Amino acid sequence: MSDELQDKIEKLKVRAPKRVPTLLPDIYGKLPPQTRELEEAVLGALMLEKNAFTSVYQALHKDVFYTPAHSEIFIAIKHLFDGGDAVDLLTVTNELRKTGKLEEVGGAYYISTLTSKVTGAAHIEYYSRIIVQKYIMRELIAISSKIQRDAYEESADVFTLLDEAEKSLYEITSKNLKRDFADLGGLLRKSLDKLEELKNKEDGLSDESVPSGFIELDRITSGWQKSDLIICAARPGMGKTAFVLSLARNAAVNHKKAVAIFSLEMSAIQLVNRLISSETGINSDKLRNANLEPYEWIQLQQKITSLSEAKIFIDDSPQINIFELRAKCRRLKQMHGVSIFIIDYLQLMSANSNENKGMNREQEISTISRNLKSLAKELDTPVIALAQLSRATEQRGGLKRPMLSDLRESGSIEQDADMVMFLYRPEYYQITEDSEGNSLVGVAEIILAKHRNGATGSVYCKFVSHLSKFEDFSPSDLQTFTLVDGENKKGSYSKGGARKNNTTNTVQSKGFGAQSSSQSDVPPWEI
Repeated sequence: MSDELQDKIEKLKVRAPKRVPTLLPDIYGKLPPQTRELEEAVLGALMLEKNAFTSVYQALHKDVFYTPAHSEIFIAIKHLFDGGDAVDLLTVTNELRKTGKLEEVGGAYYISTLTSKVTGAAHIEYYSRIIVQKYIMRELIAISSKIQRDAYEESADVFTLLDEAEKSLYEITSKNLKRDFADLGGLLRKSLDKLEELKNKEDGLSDESVPSGFIELDRITSGWQKSDLIICAARPGMGKTAFVLSLARNAAVNHKKAVAIFSLEMSAIQLVNRLISSETGINSDKLRNANLEPYEWIQLQQKITSLSEAKIFIDDSPQINIFELRAKCRRLKQMHGVSIFIIDYLQLMSANSNENKGMNREQEISTISRNLKSLAKELDTPVIALAQLSRATEQRGGLKRPMLSDLRESGSIEQDADMVMFLYRPEYYQITEDSEGNSLVGVAEIILAKHRNGATGSVYCKFVSHLSKFEDFSPSDLQTFTLVDGENKKGSYSKGGARKNNTTNTVQSKGFGAQSSSQSDVPPWEI
């Protein structure tokens, strides 16, 4: 080779980009975490003692076994147990022979050797926990290897990778770390401890609950309870978003709770402007145009201090699906200790799963509501989801009060929810006066149509339209007014007071007014 050609080759080597070595973990040549001896001991114990399977039924499944033959033997044992048949050396051998798996697992001789590994089932639970731990380790290795391979793909979307990683880790948790039963004695002690805690509290709210900030609403509900799914439904324009923003503000500012809001309809800035308007008392139109007087600028600076310190987290991602929502909620709960989640609103979400392809909209909404209830239970946190009502309310005569059948697109929303409440403002339907000429402007009724853990009824509060704000009536606002429904049955109400109706024996409460009917099986708006 000539010197000139050699020089050209050397120059090309210098210009060529250096290859970055792939930094993979040194796992090659190593066996995955496994414990074959304990697998044999557990299977042998299951065939020796007939009641042994009940102690490991929740912990073990076919995938936890490292050896494929052990998985097949376990499947046979579980099939016999589920069918109520005896589980022993002979029945398991026969079951495997029927399914054609006997020779695949090593024949009758190998099965007989399993029973010789142990003398009983004394330590079967301890052995099972070790087997499950080894399985979780193998799953973590597999997931991390997949994440690493996908991360090296330049075409992969990083947020998709994060979402898939979270889903995979959550699946391991939900599959293997199952909650066991609790005995009644322990539950009674917990219940009594909670009663002792509430006994000395004037407002009747426990430290675990999240207050709404509305006196009578909290009196009926005892605050938003852990693991509850609360549906707040109304017609468009009734003030659903304003209502939950008032709830979020009360919980975060007054009670120092962390609140997360998922807004699928409005942007985060729009929600913040509403919160500023509500907190400062400055008209939202003025804030939108920054057309403020000098004293209003001072007022703005002074009054948003408490709001700026509030732990309110807003996510305005559009078209979020239920699985993305669950991943974000888990992260917020872990990182910020969020006490309540608010979704605005349910019908704008999508299921977006391969399993849900081909579903109609009603089935998809059912999947979403079921997952929201599961989310509330998993995180042990209340979830408030807004929902739209159908046009059936518009087609009725009278006061057009909503009812459970008006929930749009799915009856499963009513079924899954622990609480369903409706917002109703007579002013929305141009009903500005009652039959006695008293003003109904600014009167809002919160109808508790379903309450799994307490009473139903109605609570009255004030809606301040120019501030998009709901608040309790002050004592000076109290006055009696009369509403007339479609059947001309009169009922006397007090702003912030209880409904009195000539068909019930309801007593008007003092203060800010809750109402519950003595006829508990009849909704108050149908009396």
